[in-house]
Amino acid sequence: MKQRRSWRRVDGVLLLDKTEGISSNQALQKVRRLFQAEKAGHLGTLDPFASGLLPIAFGEATKLSRFSLDADKAYRATIQLGIATTTGDAEGEIVSRCDDQALACIGREKIEEVLRQFTGKQAQIPPKFAALKYRGKAYYDYARAGIDIPREARAIEVFSLGLVDFSLPVLVLDAQVSKGTYIRALAEDIGNALGCGAYLTGLRRTQSGTFTLAQAHTLEALFLLDEKERDAALLPMDSLVTGQPRIEIGQELAQRFLCGQRINLRETGLPLSTVLPVCAVYHMQTLIGIASASDGVLRPMRLVR
Repeated sequence: MKQRRSWRRVDGVLLLDKTEGISSNQALQKVRRLFQAEKAGHLGTLDPFASGLLPIAFGEATKLSRFSLDADKAYRATIQLGIATTTGDAEGEIVSRCDDQALACIGREKIEEVLRQFTGKQAQIPPKFAALKYRGKAYYDYARAGIDIPREARAIEVFSLGLVDFSLPVLVLDAQVSKGTYIRALAEDIGNALGCGAYLTGLRRTQSGTFTLAQAHTLEALFLLDEKERDAALLPMDSLVTGQPRIEIGQELAQRFLCGQRINLRETGLPLSTVLPVCAVYHMQTLIGIASASDGVLRPMRLVR
């Protein structure tokens, strides 16, 4: 008879360096089983062909996932010029090729000019092969069935595009972008602006909010650790709310707050005029929830127990 797995409560954040070839969900399940965690979720999908930083929240930290999902991201992207594919990456079928002579005329100066065009706030049309939903189904389901659907442009911001290496027909870029930015679509748009087409051949996430790849652990390294060492690799759950305004409250207020009650700001020592769309609430230096403050009232949004 197969022995049932014993799950345990684990709270915190793991920064995983995901390898190529597995989905974000597959990586999540491997990590969850390794930690024997009752509850876990990844914070920002990476495509199977992509690698790099994949934050994973355990237990109560999953309640704070929005702060990682909404964070800005940074990537190292490798782009092949002169070829366009159905998916915008190496997994798709080739749909067009640029003439070798025309491709040879593309120089560094032209590339840097185009990169400047794609820096700043803009509207981006998501790729056909995306996990976004249309009428309850993912874009990629329609694409695989050969069905065209309307894809609405979304507001994004590209904070910087740095040319790391250029050796025709390959570009290597460092991109810092807002949430919701598709690097595959950006690669295709850059190729179209250059007049030669392009697709993404490699992608590595190097940063998510305040988290960096240098802090991350590979699956292989985690498997070599014992339980105590693995638990020590976890960041505290409030690492997800770094940068949010912080409010410390006493025992009585904490009990009321954890019951979901609103609290008069005067009782917290804050001015009644305080306006905070989001703030982290602490008791005895321990995070107990997320709240908003306005109209003289502290309102619980998410409780952490």
